[in-house]
Amino acid sequence: MTSIKQPGEKNLMLFSGRAHPALAEEIAEHVGVSLTPTKLTDFANGEIYARYLESVRGCDAFVIQAHTEPINQWIMEQLIMVDALKRASAKRITVVMPFFGYARQDKKGRGREPITARLMTDLFKTAGADRLMSIDLHTSQIQGFFDGPVDHLFAMPVLESHLKNRLDLASTTVVSPDTGRVRLSERWADTLGTPLAFIHKRRDLDVANSVKVNEVVGKVRGRTCVLIDDMIDTAGTICKAADALYEQGATNVIVAATHAVFSDPAVDRLKNSRISEVIVTNTLPLPQEKLFDKLTVLSIAPLIARAITEIFTDGSVTSLFEGDT
Repeated sequence: MTSIKQPGEKNLMLFSGRAHPALAEEIAEHVGVSLTPTKLTDFANGEIYARYLESVRGCDAFVIQAHTEPINQWIMEQLIMVDALKRASAKRITVVMPFFGYARQDKKGRGREPITARLMTDLFKTAGADRLMSIDLHTSQIQGFFDGPVDHLFAMPVLESHLKNRLDLASTTVVSPDTGRVRLSERWADTLGTPLAFIHKRRDLDVANSVKVNEVVGKVRGRTCVLIDDMIDTAGTICKAADALYEQGATNVIVAATHAVFSDPAVDRLKNSRISEVIVTNTLPLPQEKLFDKLTVLSIAPLIARAITEIFTDGSVTSLFEGDT
């Protein structure tokens, strides 16, 4: 079946864009419905066409799309899908974007810069979205950009469960790769019961993806260090952070991050680094050429499915994380 119905009340329907169909299928399986048949094609000039092949009138719609490369195409496709649902009289539309595109542009660092994260929320609101769902936003303030509910999910329980079975926590230190991720790393350290360290760095604002690592602050000598981040893009930050930890006497460095953006040359950097394991989730698709021996990919689908079910049944999404805060 393609939907869950409460007689005389609500009808849950799931929709998937073309960016990451495998994740959408897995989410649908956990929810217990089928993805609604949808026609998505490109015109010769690159414009996108969308049409739903079943009635969506009065449904509680969840539109799943990964903001992966080519990111602008997939964001536009999701906007068009939302617009089609709105015009077809869907009752409520929730945009599910496991990775929030443009999240790093959440404030003006210098004059004459955009705040593109705010523009993103405005676009989805204008298209007809009633609610947004995302995982590990780059900054929590993005929740305030959207005029409506924002479900900010956390991948930490998924990643931690994997790590707890592999680590001697008595000799482990959680490390933030920069001061911006300290709050996230504090949550990890509190949950795991480990010391916390961080790396002080400075970024060259005139050179994209350029990072200068300075000093390690915290207890890392003779310990296994778990570097925590929300995303790995070109892997420059994380690899330099790992080098700094080894220079300060760390015996092992593991990386745990939610979003595997893996822009070039990330894969080569990670493969050739001294990092022993890179743990990520499948919020973004990873083609075969971006997989490597020390990469572990964990599924985020069960978490998203549970959140969708809570929203549909008017339950509590916060309850999914109350034991992890």
